[in-house]
Amino acid sequence: MSRVEDKPLVVAGKTYDSRLIIGSGKYKDFNENLLALEASGAEMITVAIRRVNLGQNKDEPNLLDVISPEQYTILPNTAGCYTADDAVRTCRMARELLDGHSLVKLEVLGDQKTLYPNVTETLTAAETLVKDGFDVMVYTSDDPLIALRLEEIGCVAVMPLGAPIGSGLGIRNPYNIRMILENAKVPIIVDAGVGTASDASIAMELGCDGVLMNTAIAEAGDPILMASAMKKAVESGREAFLAGRMPRRLYASASSPIDGTFF
Repeated sequence: MSRVEDKPLVVAGKTYDSRLIIGSGKYKDFNENLLALEASGAEMITVAIRRVNLGQNKDEPNLLDVISPEQYTILPNTAGCYTADDAVRTCRMARELLDGHSLVKLEVLGDQKTLYPNVTETLTAAETLVKDGFDVMVYTSDDPLIALRLEEIGCVAVMPLGAPIGSGLGIRNPYNIRMILENAKVPIIVDAGVGTASDASIAMELGCDGVLMNTAIAEAGDPILMASAMKKAVESGREAFLAGRMPRRLYASASSPIDGTFF
């Protein structure tokens, strides 16, 4: 089996060495978030504009005073939005707060219980944001047809869920993820559902370009140690994908073949 060609992760024209993206929610404070970010090796951190202060609340601690936008790519997201209009409005506010920053993570949720994406509203918001000059990384279902449509709209990365947000259930439908990967010409980044390091490795072994996670690190017993574990998991999963796994067989295949033995 020949090796898969290794291509760098490029999002909106910028190349990233790390294929891990982490979040900024559920940590005990900004400093713990920074320590986890450093341990993870991630170069991009996603921030919920409606929940984390980036300067919109002048009297509260500002994440950007702890995590430098000169050192890390800040990825504002629309968590908590349930309509296309709310998501577009939130992205425009982020652009103002971050001095014209155009890279955003779009998510439009369907309901508070499942946090599944509202696909119709997501498509509407994506069209508006792309026309408005945003570079859109988009959270969506694991439907291959929807993923392809979002790419056609002009999203710079498509981010199918592995399982519901914050569930920690891992990659529940690897076959759909593989179908999405077969047709994609933009980065495919698993977003949501990762619970532990093996989940991240599986996502990368499937051929995904990256993994985004928040709860798996922030709610771990030791978030800093888990961040380090996730860094290694993403790297090892990528290497396994590039190397190409052995074929699956129904019966045994001896590690030491008997052909050519002396007795």
